[in-house]
Amino acid sequence: MNEKPRQRRPAFDREQGIAIAQALFHQRGFDAVSLADLTEAMNIKPPSFYAAYGSKAELFERAMHRYADENALPMDKLLAPDRPPAEALTSLLVAAAQQYGRDSALRGCLITEGLRADDPIARNMAEKFGDAGIQAIRCYLDQVRPDAAQTLADYMLITLRGLSAAACSGMSSERLVEVARIAGRLLAREFEASDSAADSGATEHGRYPGRISDQ
Repeated sequence: MNEKPRQRRPAFDREQGIAIAQALFHQRGFDAVSLADLTEAMNIKPPSFYAAYGSKAELFERAMHRYADENALPMDKLLAPDRPPAEALTSLLVAAAQQYGRDSALRGCLITEGLRADDPIARNMAEKFGDAGIQAIRCYLDQVRPDAAQTLADYMLITLRGLSAAACSGMSSERLVEVARIAGRLLAREFEASDSAADSGATEHGRYPGRISDQ
């Protein structure tokens, strides 16, 4: 009697495993996802998991890489130098709000929420990813408003993290976008006030462009 050939288990797809982990980390947060959760979702055993990814934290880093590749906002387009600064920054906030509330199961920003991880290794990884985006905003502000670049960068950081937290709490995409627009209007007023103050100062000292001094 001939025995049936033993069916070989399908080869494990590491990239698919990263996609599965990314979704779990996004839905639950790094700390709430256990090794058992990951191996069960991937249908593999712990030894195979460690051979493929090294550790849960290393897998989290790969998941953030994948998330950034798929979801990175087009900063060059949003912060184009030919756009008025307040308009450009508002468009960035609105785009982030739309993204954070787009998927009812994957809300907020995976990287921003990773900053809340209790695990210091995972938290430091998230900080490195997050710093790249903030540095891009800071570099832009250094060009358009160097006198207040740090304060405005802080404002953008706080607003973006607040939008992510609100999305994770269940705020609708429509409400998130409206909040982003309000934040943008406040930015516009700040830019207008700064421009007015600069113009007033130039006028007082007889340096207003196109105006002849009375002195």
